[in-house]
Amino acid sequence: MAEMPFVDTDIEDECAMHATSELSIKKKRKRTTGREIEEGIERKKKKNKQYQPNYFISLPITNPKITNSIQAVQDAIIQKDQRLSKAMIRSGSFHVTMLVMHLSSEEEIRIAVDALSDSKIFVEDLLKGKRVNLSFQGIDHFRNQVGFVNLAENDHTTLLKEIAETMKKIFQEKRIMTGEERAFKPHLTFMKLSKSTELRKQVKKIDSDLYEDFKNHYFGDEILHRFDLCSMLKKKQPNGYYCCESSIVFGEKQAAEPDDAELVSLSKRLVENAVLKAVQQYLEETQNKSRQTDGSAAKTEEAASASKNESDNDNSK
Repeated sequence: MAEMPFVDTDIEDECAMHATSELSIKKKRKRTTGREIEEGIERKKKKNKQYQPNYFISLPITNPKITNSIQAVQDAIIQKDQRLSKAMIRSGSFHVTMLVMHLSSEEEIRIAVDALSDSKIFVEDLLKGKRVNLSFQGIDHFRNQVGFVNLAENDHTTLLKEIAETMKKIFQEKRIMTGEERAFKPHLTFMKLSKSTELRKQVKKIDSDLYEDFKNHYFGDEILHRFDLCSMLKKKQPNGYYCCESSIVFGEKQAAEPDDAELVSLSKRLVENAVLKAVQQYLEETQNKSRQTDGSAAKTEEAASASKNESDNDNSK
C-alpha cells in the first residue's frame, strides 16, 4: 500500500489518520489501558496542532499532456459518481511535494527562502547539467481516501529522491522543522475526500473500480526545472496554484510549454508595451496639433499685420 500524501491544507486530518494507524499497530504488539491510549492520542493531537506543516516545497506540474490526462480521469470518475466532483484537485494546483515544514513567523519564512536559495547550487551539482524527465504513470491510493498519480521508478526518480533528501538536510541545518521522518515517495495528488466535510459524510471511500481503466495509464513527462516555496494556508493564485514565497529555476524547459508564471509575465509585458505605445502616440498627436495651432495663429497675425500696413499706406496717400 502506498504512503499517504502529506500535503495541502487538510494535513491535520491526514496526520490524525496516520496517528490512528500507528496506534492500531501498537495495539497488536502490546496491550494498553484505555486511559493510556486516550492520553497518547491527546499528546499527539497537541503536538500535531503546534507543529502542523503550513509551508512546502513544490515541484509544479505544467506539462499540458499530464494535466489534460488527469482531467480526463477526473471527468471519467465524476461521470460514474457525481458526488466526487467535490474531491477533485484543480489542474492549476497539480504538483509534487518535495518537503513540508512549519514556519511560525516572518523571520522563519525569510530563513526558509534563504534555505531554498542555498539549495540551488546543490541541486545543480546533483543534476550535472542533465535534463531530468519525470515520467508519470499509473494511479494509486491511500486507504481509498486519496487518489494520486505515481512517478515511474527509474534513474530520474532516484535522482529526484536524492534532491529531496539534500534539500531536507539544508533546511534542517537552518533549524527549519521539516515534518516527520518518513521515506520520500513522490506522487501527484488529484483527488481526496477530505476536501469536503459534507462529502466525507456521504462517501466513506473511493471505489478503485472508478479509475480501473487508468490504473496503468501513462500520463506524460515533466521536465524538472523549478521548485517553489509555497504556503498551504494563504489564498491561492487566480490560476489555482499556491501562494509562492520564493522559487529557484534550473535545468531545461521546453519553449513550447511555458508555465503559468511565464505566461503571466509575457502578458504583462505585452500590456505594458501596448500602453506605452498608446501614450507615445497620444503625445505625438498632441504635439502635432499644438504645432498646427501655433502655425495658424502666426499666419493670422501675419495677415492682420499686412492688412494694417496696407491701410496705413492708403491713409498716408
